[in-house]
Amino acid sequence: MAIEHIVIVGGGTAGWMAAAALSRIRDGRNLAITVVESEQIGTVGVGEATIPPFVEFNQALNISERDFLSFTQGSFKLGIQFENWGQVGESYIHPFGAYGYDIGGIGFHQVWHKMHERGDKRPLQLFNLETMAAYYGKFSRTEDYARDDLPPINYAYHINATAYAQYLRKYAEQRGVVRHEGIVKDVALDGESGYVTKLTLDSGKEIAADFFIDCTGFRGLLIEQALETGYEDWTHYLPCDRAVALPCNRDDGSPPPPFTKATAHKAGWQWQVPLQHRNGNGHVYCSQFMEADEATDILIANMAGKPTADPNHLRFVTGRRKKFWNKNVVALGLASGFMEPLESTSIHLINTGVNKLIATLSLDGVTEAQASTFNRLTVREYERIRDFLILHYKATRRDDSEFWNYCRTMDVPDSLTEKIEVFKANGQVFREEDELFTTTSWAAVMLGQGITMDGTSPMADGVADASAKEIDEMAKSIQWLVQRMPGHKEYLERYCPAPKVAA
Repeated sequence: MAIEHIVIVGGGTAGWMAAAALSRIRDGRNLAITVVESEQIGTVGVGEATIPPFVEFNQALNISERDFLSFTQGSFKLGIQFENWGQVGESYIHPFGAYGYDIGGIGFHQVWHKMHERGDKRPLQLFNLETMAAYYGKFSRTEDYARDDLPPINYAYHINATAYAQYLRKYAEQRGVVRHEGIVKDVALDGESGYVTKLTLDSGKEIAADFFIDCTGFRGLLIEQALETGYEDWTHYLPCDRAVALPCNRDDGSPPPPFTKATAHKAGWQWQVPLQHRNGNGHVYCSQFMEADEATDILIANMAGKPTADPNHLRFVTGRRKKFWNKNVVALGLASGFMEPLESTSIHLINTGVNKLIATLSLDGVTEAQASTFNRLTVREYERIRDFLILHYKATRRDDSEFWNYCRTMDVPDSLTEKIEVFKANGQVFREEDELFTTTSWAAVMLGQGITMDGTSPMADGVADASAKEIDEMAKSIQWLVQRMPGHKEYLERYCPAPKVAA
């Protein structure tokens, strides 16, 4: 049966990202797109940090970066600073850009390791532009400099997620998407196929459609409550199951740093996401080892200013739906699963979910091949991100609490064990197909948290000898560029100043 009407249930970031992207396929087609949401149902709205592919999502929609950042009070993000993860007092940055660049087919961190063994004590971070700019609170974009010999600047954003949803709602409605206010009271299924056929709202209004997108958050109104899809629980690997979120002002007037901060505490970790006029904060923790009141107290004691709202307490189970596309329903956002915000992947998974949906969807109707392909690719994506997140917990040397003792000694997937053991042997990181996290990402976390290389590729010896001058020039180029970058706050004020009154 042809798809002539798509209904997105739930707004928020997921719903309006889907609506905005799908609005692009309406041109010249007999396709209606409806978003059903209720102002009575709040959105989670704790994920305010993004990763670089999100820049491409906005570019695909022809969204003005200046306009969007101004509206969302956004700032730039060069990476994530991790504190207290290896040991209390240790700190490192997981940057968005690469360490140097491959030389002779050898990863730069391997060449650096060989140089280090021979007495060159320059830290690896010196050869990463994003790390050095983050340390000095600097920012600029690649296009701000005309020199071809300079490394590219890789970045993402910190945004007010609620404002971003508002921004995309306007974008989508201008392109023909229709919004209905209301709470879904009933979901009707076809007696033979089991497909969702229509929704009944609290007003009594009925909305029929051919295809549905579930963006109803953790409850999974369609994918779980109606279709009983099932859930794969990953709590063993990712044991944090609670969060408390709380925005605050920066009372000391300090400029927003161009990076997210993730600070480990005794039973979880705290995020700090700097917007132009305030910080987003949250404490992700494990309820087996900490109560909500203690988690809130730790969060407030470690914020940059006084809270500007009441604490928002969240419960979740890390894992994923057993199917992301079931019959004529696709789940996006929290309705599809949740792996906590440690590496800012929540909005990214909405992004890639929308992209895969557009790539596989046929308006001629739903086929099993489409759903199977979507599910297979999404499962693979979730599992690879899962392994990278587990690495942060497993690769700790902390023994100061029951929580960290559990994380340090827990069994992990074989796929992650293999990755760690190969890295230990010779510093190699094998990425599979379109895996999200780069060689630099894996090396940054492993080296940053104390997993050392026992050796390097046999080819690294010759490369290190032959490339000494090239490596020196690499460091000088990064130093030259960082010295000439403006401060992050200065750049924001000139490029995309937020309204004086927060949106």
